[in-house]
Amino acid sequence: MKKSFLRQFRILFSTLIFICFFLIFVDLQNIIPEKYITALLSLQFVPSILEYISLKTVLSAGFAVVIVLTLITGRTYCSFLCPLGIGQDIFSRIGGRIRKKFRRYGYKKPFTVLRYSLLGITLLVSVIWGIYMLTLLDPYSIFGRFMTFFAKPVVVIINNFLAAILYRFDIYSLHHFPLTAYHLQVYAIPAAFFLLIGILSLTKGRLYCNTVCPVGTFLGFLSKFSLLRIRFDENKCTKCGRCAVGCKSSCIDFLNYHVDVSRCVDCFNCIEICPDNALSYGIVHIREKNTETDEGKRKFIAGSLAMLLGFPASLKSQDRNVPVPGKGSTVKENKTSPVCPPGAGSIADLQKNCIACSLCITVCPTNVLQPAWLEYGVAGMMQPVMNYHKGFCNYNCNRCTEVCPTNALRPLVLEAKRLTQLGKVNFIKDNCIVKTEKTACGACAEACPTKAVYMVPYEGNLRIPETNTEICIGCGQCEYACPVTPFKAIFVDGNPVHQVAKKPMDDEADIEIPTEFPF
Repeated sequence: MKKSFLRQFRILFSTLIFICFFLIFVDLQNIIPEKYITALLSLQFVPSILEYISLKTVLSAGFAVVIVLTLITGRTYCSFLCPLGIGQDIFSRIGGRIRKKFRRYGYKKPFTVLRYSLLGITLLVSVIWGIYMLTLLDPYSIFGRFMTFFAKPVVVIINNFLAAILYRFDIYSLHHFPLTAYHLQVYAIPAAFFLLIGILSLTKGRLYCNTVCPVGTFLGFLSKFSLLRIRFDENKCTKCGRCAVGCKSSCIDFLNYHVDVSRCVDCFNCIEICPDNALSYGIVHIREKNTETDEGKRKFIAGSLAMLLGFPASLKSQDRNVPVPGKGSTVKENKTSPVCPPGAGSIADLQKNCIACSLCITVCPTNVLQPAWLEYGVAGMMQPVMNYHKGFCNYNCNRCTEVCPTNALRPLVLEAKRLTQLGKVNFIKDNCIVKTEKTACGACAEACPTKAVYMVPYEGNLRIPETNTEICIGCGQCEYACPVTPFKAIFVDGNPVHQVAKKPMDDEADIEIPTEFPF
């Protein structure tokens, strides 16, 4: 192959992949079909493994394709398919534009003990405690949180700004979207990783991939057995050192004609920059094996492998024809359990399979899905939780269950989702303005799609809510509609294990519930 083609193909292919992932997370109108999202996510390594563990089907074993690809081509996954890796290349390129010395990487010895220690600890913690540490370090999950918490809000702001300008000219091709805000604490982890990875990629290239990332370390080990790799032609090499200076993985020891394939991400920059055509990408020769093996490192790697085996505020009901309370409520909502999303089955199953990539959060049209802080405990931080003060679960929507890459949210057809009881409704009469202020309301009953909340006679002409928990599905529309603050007069207490609700007696639940709140 011509040296220019390899690098140009990598840039073109990775750019397309990055754009696709970017669009998935900033798709404001949810117009990308789920089948395309599923196809794109199927080759993400950690999500694919977790999906396979859950489903145990060949179609969910995308990680096997990545392993085979690595054994043939080396760590091409990190440069061609990993959105975080591609993003680091973009940052690295920007760093080179800002200061040329950022591009002068040079060969550096690998942090072998640190790399495999982190991989071993991650695997051990995942087996004993759960996947939270893996969730923190998984490159796809990190990228997803970047997009959800930082990139998508910027896109929303730009969209709303352009929409406001177009409205002045009676052009309505763009629509205004609410800007979603999350709990301040949940920004801490994405921001910390953004700063860490951003600074490292600006100044040190692929140091994060080759030191911290468990996927990079594992695939790096496999790449030692790859069929295709970067190789030296010692007869042509003049030891000018340009390849080492341009290698963002700092893995080329040109003095000894050696490329550390466990760190090489096959970006092909070295082939492009070599003036003597001494570097090429092809089938490795047996004689090129490195005979200077550190036996201690080999044992450490073997031990690691052994371990492996063993804003919706604009939709608030107060903006509609609903009474505004004259005073705040006083009785706190007695919630015994958080509400986990449909398709999870239970909080325990969600924590076991969810990698907190935030894709379900970003595609949720009503913003009811929020990143958890301590609702599920420390092990469930950043995983999706239903927050009915922020939004409600649309009765006719199952998009979160269709895009989940790990099967943590199992696909639910609408008929099944409409009978899945996420929690049970609770009514606090002492908070209701019908009692406290003698004012007619009924917002909760009007919002309920199954009529699990309905109005009964109270005093005089007033009517007050009453509930039927058997047909309640815990969608939270009643809680979101309630105008009382700070504590709602009606709320949903989560079911730690989802249950099946009884079907409503009438067909009122079959009406189409719009994304915009109905009043």
